Amino acid sequence: MKSAVETLNPTRVRLTVEVPFEELKDSLDAAYKKINQQVTVKGFRKGKIPNRVIDQRFGRGAVLEEAVNDALPKFYTEAVNEAELNVLGQPEVDITELKDNETLNFTAEVDIRPAIEIPDYSGIEVEVDAVEVSDEDVDKAVEELRERFASTSPVERAAADGDVVTIDLEAKVDGEVLEDGVASGVSYTIGSGELLEGIDEAVTGVEAGGEATFTSELKGGSAQGKEAEVTVKVTQVAARELPSLDDDFAQLASEFDTLDELKADSRKRLENMKQYDQATQAQERVLEKLLELVEVPVPEKLLADEIQTRTHNLEHHQLGQMGLDLDKYLEIQGKSREEFDAETKEQAEKGIKTQFVLDELVNKEKLNVNQEELTEHLMRRAQSSNMSPDQFAQAVVEGGQVPMLVGEVARGKALAVVVEAATVKDTNGEVVDLEDDEDETAETAEAAEAAESTDEKAEEKTEA
Repeated sequence: MKSAVETLNPTRVRLTVEVPFEELKDSLDAAYKKINQQVTVKGFRKGKIPNRVIDQRFGRGAVLEEAVNDALPKFYTEAVNEAELNVLGQPEVDITELKDNETLNFTAEVDIRPAIEIPDYSGIEVEVDAVEVSDEDVDKAVEELRERFASTSPVERAAADGDVVTIDLEAKVDGEVLEDGVASGVSYTIGSGELLEGIDEAVTGVEAGGEATFTSELKGGSAQGKEAEVTVKVTQVAARELPSLDDDFAQLASEFDTLDELKADSRKRLENMKQYDQATQAQERVLEKLLELVEVPVPEKLLADEIQTRTHNLEHHQLGQMGLDLDKYLEIQGKSREEFDAETKEQAEKGIKTQFVLDELVNKEKLNVNQEELTEHLMRRAQSSNMSPDQFAQAVVEGGQVPMLVGEVARGKALAVVVEAATVKDTNGEVVDLEDDEDETAETAEAAEAAESTDEKAEEKTEA
């Protein structure tokens, strides 16, 4: 076999391959064997039909077609490996010549990873937000915690903002009550904005036993997007009572004995969260600077496929879960389809360039991924997917996604190398000494666990 490579552009090549006919022998034998098992000829046992009879009865062309289809992937792969190409996606193959007992010639056009030159990135400088936690920030955090421990008690007065009302709902469209438009015993906090638009105004001022009617666009269900006439009946009005902000509250809502200790802990958690946000901001801004330094051509087909994938995932997964279609989403966002398409293309292009550049950095810096790093990454991904580590690991293995996870970890390490080499200053002009990502992740995880524990305490108190 002989092959040659023609560069069509920085991201696409054409392979020209010439295969001597004798190299098709194994594929021809396999073709005869396959056809033998599929056809019957009177006078011959199944699988024992001579090759010459198959040629006579079914045509030599059918055998050649089967043999070539079997052989092409092997010869294409050999040509790719011989040229040391890093191909992307499937090739477009064209058989240019096929002469029985003489030769097979074909061409294959395919996208390749572009050659990227990584420049010196040690001079990158970025600015990030300073880590500053004010007394107001701490007070707000404590107040939010206090809100979670609020209790409710029924009152005999008209409902007001902040009250919790128990309501029955009935929605009509064109005068007809919807089958899925009736609900009873719904608990709703006035002013939360968690139900239909217009309900806050409707129930405010209504006492238990009273009702009101308003119109609103339905957010979901069988009549999603339609204007409905909604009747709301208030069956109970309850006032929310906040616990006193004192040491007793600190003991109720946390593991601390005093309010001062609770506030000090809240300040530390806010600082940890802002440090994590600062590190994330530094990574994003360093990456943007790095991409500005590197010329990265993007394969057209790969870009088109990425745009299609992103749009599909948004339409059929993210928006579907929210009960929206793309048109409604764009209306809410105040964007035209042209603006959406332009933004999606920009994001897709940046994503591809980022992967190319970081992969090249992985090779340049000779970065490897060990089992411990892969396991930690898998556990983080499992947590974000709301799956157990075992379930996520099984799904990854069954889906053949282990190389993808390894690539994610390696690219993360590559970006960390660039961030470490860059100069990062905060808005106060101070040089930022970024902590190790693993420590930041651990701190964030601890904060999340603490918050979850607090929520459980609040639920226990509410139930009590």
